[in-house]
Amino acid sequence: MIGSGIFVSPKGLLERTGSVALSLIVWGACGILSLLGALCYVELGCMIPSSGAEHTYFLTAFGHLPAFLFAWVSIIILKPAMLAIICLSFSKYLVEAFTSECEPPLMAIQLLGALTIVLITFINSYSVNLATRVQNIFTAAKLLAILIIVVGGIVKLAQGNTAHLAKGFEGSTRSFGDIATAFYSGLWAYDGWNNLNYVTEELKKPYTNLPRAIIIGLPLVTVCYLLVNVSYLAVMSIDELLASETVAVTFGNRVLGWAAFLMPLAVTLSTFGAANGTAFTSGRLCFVAAREGHMVDVLSYVHNRKLTPSPALLFNAAIALIMVIPSDIGSLIDFFSFTAWIFYGGAMTALIVMRHTMPDAPRPYKVPIVIPVLVLLISIYLVVGPIIDSPQIEYLYATLFIVAGLFFYFPFVYLKKSLPGMGHLTTFFQLLLEVVPTDVMPDA
Repeated sequence: MIGSGIFVSPKGLLERTGSVALSLIVWGACGILSLLGALCYVELGCMIPSSGAEHTYFLTAFGHLPAFLFAWVSIIILKPAMLAIICLSFSKYLVEAFTSECEPPLMAIQLLGALTIVLITFINSYSVNLATRVQNIFTAAKLLAILIIVVGGIVKLAQGNTAHLAKGFEGSTRSFGDIATAFYSGLWAYDGWNNLNYVTEELKKPYTNLPRAIIIGLPLVTVCYLLVNVSYLAVMSIDELLASETVAVTFGNRVLGWAAFLMPLAVTLSTFGAANGTAFTSGRLCFVAAREGHMVDVLSYVHNRKLTPSPALLFNAAIALIMVIPSDIGSLIDFFSFTAWIFYGGAMTALIVMRHTMPDAPRPYKVPIVIPVLVLLISIYLVVGPIIDSPQIEYLYATLFIVAGLFFYFPFVYLKKSLPGMGHLTTFFQLLLEVVPTDVMPDA
């Protein structure tokens, strides 16, 4: 979960809420909402212990069409956009470390972002164990970055730097749409709370480890994010924070003195780890969707020796490379959050529906029904609120893209038609990539 968000989102969230106190309330509310949603996913993951998360739950609760539409949007837009955002954040902070006296060149940020996508895809295609080790190492780096910021903030607060925090609700927005889009910025930082459900088949003791990871992880991340934002505001004024493109670097320059280089280094390590985790889960979603016939067959193949879903990983990387070109992180985050919460709301609906259609299904973990209902209502607000208050063309594009999936579903999934030459193309990629078909994600 801890990746680029906490180093990118504070500016957008503060800008949209307008005040220190309201921004901190939204940060806390985003953590609570993520925890409630994750608890619902624990029930879904324990009841249906298959990889694929929302795709698997939609398929079980509603059938092929909703599952396909989710796979269509996630594989073509959401997951590549997530990887592109994180890699752009990684490259921006890394370039910033070497160009602190001037604005970093956009071309350098784009090229480094693209190279990062290529490197992460290679790691995940080469070995599951290597990808896991990379994730463990860079998780420690994430916590180091958070620790540096929190300790620095505590020192500044102890020195009496509370003037910016004392402004409270001064300047708070009264717009419901602004609050909803502020949630977009905050929830982007928390996104990843459902990632374990994409790899349920590969978890050891999922009935134990899935709820344990959620119940320990979410409150810990929420506390960390609140402390980080308090630390930022102990060092920077609202205007200074809003003017900074790389908030954590500005913080480091103010607090760490000669050791200021540690902050961009820690942030780049954090974002690299987040990008690695995103690529890992994105490949599994693509693999599961193709296994169910919702994507081309070759995307459900695995390497015959490495046992990694390399075609799915390469497909995700190819689209992410295209998304690096615009380099507009803010717009990508809004587009991602708007679309993602449509499907998170759908997952809550699936849980509620399966309580009635599958009452006797084994549920090692069961949440009170009020929790998915509450998360569903909030997700509706997060989707509808910005459209009513401040309609933007991006929301229309997202809706049209979802609907466009119908033009592919009916001929290629429902009627099972195939384009001429697809068999030869599949064979070509199978030989080129040295991949073979499989019914399950092998334990590498």
